[in-house]
Amino acid sequence: MKNKTACLFLACLMAVMLAACGGNKAAGPEVDKSAEEATEESADTGASGEVTEDVPEEADTAPDDFRIGIVTGSYSQSEDDRRGAEAFQKKYGAENVTLAIYPDNFTEELETTVQIIVGLAEDPKIKAIIVNQAVDGTTEAFRRIHEMRPDILCLAGEAYEDFTDIGEEADLVVNYDFISRGYLIVHTAHELGCDTFVHISFPRHLGYESVSRQVAIMEAACKEFGMKFVMEEAPDPTTEVGVPGAQQYITEHVPGWVEKYGEKSAYFCTNDAHTEPLIRSLMEHGGYFIEADLPSPLMGYPGALDLELTGVGGDFDKIMKEVEDAVVKAGGAGRFGTWSYSYGYAVSAGLAEHARNVILGNSDLHSINDLAKAYGAFSPGTEWNGSQYNDAVTLEKSDNIFLIYQDTYIFGDPGRYMGTTDIEVPKEYFDIK
Repeated sequence: MKNKTACLFLACLMAVMLAACGGNKAAGPEVDKSAEEATEESADTGASGEVTEDVPEEADTAPDDFRIGIVTGSYSQSEDDRRGAEAFQKKYGAENVTLAIYPDNFTEELETTVQIIVGLAEDPKIKAIIVNQAVDGTTEAFRRIHEMRPDILCLAGEAYEDFTDIGEEADLVVNYDFISRGYLIVHTAHELGCDTFVHISFPRHLGYESVSRQVAIMEAACKEFGMKFVMEEAPDPTTEVGVPGAQQYITEHVPGWVEKYGEKSAYFCTNDAHTEPLIRSLMEHGGYFIEADLPSPLMGYPGALDLELTGVGGDFDKIMKEVEDAVVKAGGAGRFGTWSYSYGYAVSAGLAEHARNVILGNSDLHSINDLAKAYGAFSPGTEWNGSQYNDAVTLEKSDNIFLIYQDTYIFGDPGRYMGTTDIEVPKEYFDIK
């Protein structure tokens, strides 16, 4: 049975929701984009609406005697991750924080990905490197970094590679709780009256332990709740079809899926690029969308609903209201959900905040209390739950791998939290492989 960690209920913490800005890498084979260039990229790729943020008066811009490096995907692949990194850089200054972007097609450019991550370690002032999402190649990059610079802390957010492997090289790994959420997403769909659950993915993702275990858990949960479980395959955006081709496939196929599985069917996709066209099509043709793989009110919704969020800053209460109003207006009340704070945003900024606190001697790297405090700086008042990762084979808990999740919010008039952080997941689901 999941042991709830009281420290992860984050209430009334001071928010530092800060501005998106770009920066230049101090080292490495690729020069990072400026904020202006990144904004242009977001517009070109059809990513969600721009969110600009103001620097709070209390922002610490004094130079540190060290730097922190953050590596994320691009706006087109993982916008929230990128904006979280920019918010952290805005808080502490470009002189203290170096940003980098791994290739969109990271599976085909594995060595380039490794070199971009390792390149940050060439800067002697770098003392911590955060990779979010920790795509293929991160484990090898961390291995090389620790060979060169054992003093550098290597933190992974959303590890794609096997936990056994990356856990050996990373100092800390934090993933969404794919075990609990596998049960809770289906539980929520059942609570909303859904009779079918449709899982959308592709072979590369299904090869990851976190995804394959979650699929098995979702299927088992569907059996428990008397729901039909279906798997559909969509193109991998990292292949030759790219993001546009993958998104076009979703747009073309959703109408047929809804006709086939009915309007009481709920849909879940494992890739960020699939999210926007999935939401847009379900909004038009029927069906339910409980939450994204890496949930956020900024994940898919602004682009799907043609929202312009310029000027809302880091005010997620306002972001949630604008998105909710648009969902209700579009006829999606009671069918669409999210987490109230962006997970990808919180991971990029929160892990960097945690690393900085550890370097300054104010936090313990493997303390879930201290990790919660760091996340809380970028997600005030949000309820989280989580625990140490439990290996499916050995059943042993890991000291440096944590799984976390937020409560699910369903948009409506009014909307409501589903209380998922209070639900006890049955013990047998943690043994499903």
